[in-house]
Amino acid sequence: MLSRTEISQALERLGELAVAQNIHIELLLVGGAAMVLLYNARLSTRDLDVIILRPRQPHLVRALASQVAEEYSLPLDWLNDGVKGFVASVSHGPTLLSSPGILVRTTSVEQLLAMKLSAWRDDVDIADATRLLQEITGERATIWKRMEPYLIPGLEMKAEYAFLDLWESLYGEN
Repeated sequence: MLSRTEISQALERLGELAVAQNIHIELLLVGGAAMVLLYNARLSTRDLDVIILRPRQPHLVRALASQVAEEYSLPLDWLNDGVKGFVASVSHGPTLLSSPGILVRTTSVEQLLAMKLSAWRDDVDIADATRLLQEITGERATIWKRMEPYLIPGLEMKAEYAFLDLWESLYGEN
């Protein structure tokens, strides 16, 4: 499990390696690591799910991430872009880390919530979704409308049912 400190150190080292290779990395961080870094929703996460925005050659980032894994005794998939298959469109949220060679942002809270509702696998997703929904203000229908563009195709119904259950548990109305 990676703590807030370990995540930051690994990402900063990734940036240092990028500088040495004369490249600049831009990542969009989603999932558990965003919950750790931005929302203090938990103490650690298993891995960092990212969308590699720059460089356009993701294999360069993967190679540097492998080097960081070796140096810090991290799992080889500590930083992975497998989530890219579950992203319908990309929003840009707050910057989480800006260091030489690397810029790490997250998506909007609406997109993070849409992804958690679409996944809705376990108690961790439910806890994360609960925390994220509490970050968004507005009426139920308005919040849903703001999340719709980010729902994972094919999982819209699952996400809607999860959203309605979550809304009812938080606010007592459906």
